[in-house]
Amino acid sequence: QVQLVESGGGLVQPGGSLSLSCAASGRIFRINTMGWYRQGPGKERELVATITSGGSITYGDSVKNRFTISRDNAKNTVHLQMNSLEPEDTAVYYCNAAIYSSPLYRFDAWGRGTQVTVSS
Repeated sequence: QVQLVESGGGLVQPGGSLSLSCAASGRIFRINTMGWYRQGPGKERELVATITSGGSITYGDSVKNRFTISRDNAKNTVHLQMNSLEPEDTAVYYCNAAIYSSPLYRFDAWGRGTQVTVSS
């Protein structure tokens, strides 16, 4: 069994910063892409950022130049530094990972989500 556990999040004023972290644990052979998605009130889930095991990064258009994703392959963790936060960034942020529990068995794992609220 594999778990993704997010930490960080909370309430911040517009223009402020927050950092999210996600740790994967359990039966893990290797992890390909890790990343973050978010779902705001009344909105569909959308891409925030992803990073491959080789370090290739993709950002959603709305967070480019404000958010930074990084990962520690040895610790199976992924981090998201969020700067210049805007009220539109208010959402539940979900960690995602493409995990191999064996050389041939791959599945997508999701965390439970962490709330980020940007408000004055």
